[in-house]
Amino acid sequence: MKAKDLKNETLEALESKVRESREKLMELRFQQSGGTIKSGMDIRKTKREIARLLTVINEKKKDE
Repeated sequence: MKAKDLKNETLEALESKVRESREKLMELRFQQSGGTIKSGMDIRKTKREIARLLTVINEKKKDE
């Protein structure tokens, strides 16, 4: 999801998306350690998504 699309979301919705993304990242890391994940690209995408979400959250908190 693009950052400009995320800016229209509420703070609570963004924080719940961060929680979901972190859970997804944890599952991907377990899969990687077990050898069932074929590409590490999913981990990379999830980490970037979390960073994007946190950036938008911090921008919203600054504006308040």
